[in-house]
Amino acid sequence: MQKILLYTTCALLFTTVGCKKFLEKNPDNRASVTTPEQVSQLLGTAYPQGNYMAFTESISDNVTDKGTGTQEKTNIDPYFFRDVTDNQQDSPENYWNACYTAIAAANQALEAIRNAPDSTLYAAQRGEALVCRAYAHFMLVTFFSKVYDPSTAGSDLGIPYVTTPEKVVFQKYDRKTVEYVYNMIEKDLTTGLPLIDDTKYTIPRYHFTKAAANAFASRFYLFKGDYKSVLAYSNAVLGTGDVTPMLRPWNTTYRTMTPQELFAVYQKATEPANLLLVETVSNWGRDYYRVRYGLSADLRDEILAVEGLMTIGTNDDSAELAFRYQTYTAGTNNIVLPKINEYFVRSSVNANIGLPYVMVPLFTAEEVLFNRIEANIYLNASNANAAIADLNAYASTRFVDYNIADYTITPAKLQDYYATGNVRLNTLYALLDFKRAEYMQEGMRWFDIIRYGIGITHTTTTGETMSLPDGDLKRVFQLPESVKQSGMPLNPR
Repeated sequence: MQKILLYTTCALLFTTVGCKKFLEKNPDNRASVTTPEQVSQLLGTAYPQGNYMAFTESISDNVTDKGTGTQEKTNIDPYFFRDVTDNQQDSPENYWNACYTAIAAANQALEAIRNAPDSTLYAAQRGEALVCRAYAHFMLVTFFSKVYDPSTAGSDLGIPYVTTPEKVVFQKYDRKTVEYVYNMIEKDLTTGLPLIDDTKYTIPRYHFTKAAANAFASRFYLFKGDYKSVLAYSNAVLGTGDVTPMLRPWNTTYRTMTPQELFAVYQKATEPANLLLVETVSNWGRDYYRVRYGLSADLRDEILAVEGLMTIGTNDDSAELAFRYQTYTAGTNNIVLPKINEYFVRSSVNANIGLPYVMVPLFTAEEVLFNRIEANIYLNASNANAAIADLNAYASTRFVDYNIADYTITPAKLQDYYATGNVRLNTLYALLDFKRAEYMQEGMRWFDIIRYGIGITHTTTTGETMSLPDGDLKRVFQLPESVKQSGMPLNPR
């Protein structure tokens, strides 16, 4: 875990002393954090400022070989199901380091709170720190360990769950098990969530508000398979009334926007659908439609083929998702859906160099709605109606010229389209198809691929075929090579 220390310790300094100089002195010679306001400021760095979209999208079934495009290892290696071996922006190793940097900030905040004369003044900060720590560890165990399976979680390799600030240069860590990591996540999450106070935030959408923390809990319990908890935490975000005002207005306001306008609003803090946003150093905003292995016109049509579900039993065969209206061709077979907007920050006012940033929606109202639908599918047969009702609410904001008479999703339509003979299974298939379309170019498809063991086949224009079936060891991203120096086992290959 040498790299964890190297990146996290340097990132948390509040002085102008360089990392090398700092490590030559007392490793715990950090700036003093002694007030709730200072702890809150520190917690602004407790969110992973790395972007996972490039490597999770590139390994998924939402990409194909377009025959031409820019060459990026974070796109090429995952497409060919190879480990990304360097630490460039948007790589798995970069994301690993970003998560442990965030965890270090959360742990330093928690230590400052423990050492405060009156820790009761820091309740909200403690809540945010615990939820931040839980989230970063959850993302690490999701990408770098096998997906949670109650029958094997007790033996599957986890990731180090770090709960104290690093105070030595070479710290050894134990991976322990996926079950252990999940238990620790749950403890931090359920302890921290009730303490969160939205009024403490200047810009709430950049922090774990009550809504964002409940959204995280909804995702966590979905991975764990605890559907009653998924339903409870999802309802805490969405309520029991009309959810459509919280969803992105793709078939109304968004439909009439120019690409520039849509780029500007999609990742904005004022967009009601965005529950939590984080600023990441990332090239994905300039790469996601230009890389060779990405979304082609033919693949877009395949992903959007779920449109056919809506027209069954009607005289209207022209149902179209609004995503189709907002995809554009930028060069040879480069399909762009205006979501991932880069903003470039110069290193100084007069500099010609700097860093590209992308604002990532970590949690959205759409995801919470999808989680609630899935929970209702699994809970019992009577909940299927509630799941279909939520699917209809979602569809009403996505289909162009939506009308209830023609476009209402019913059990009969689902059976005609999916033909499994089971209304709950049909509804699940529809949910997964809608989610695949919703998250084009955002990397979120990977979560469903690993949870459901969906096999992936990639081909090239030169005739190569590569497969990544369920159970393949390469479905778990490899740990950074540098962690071997601490004696930590890498993922098997």
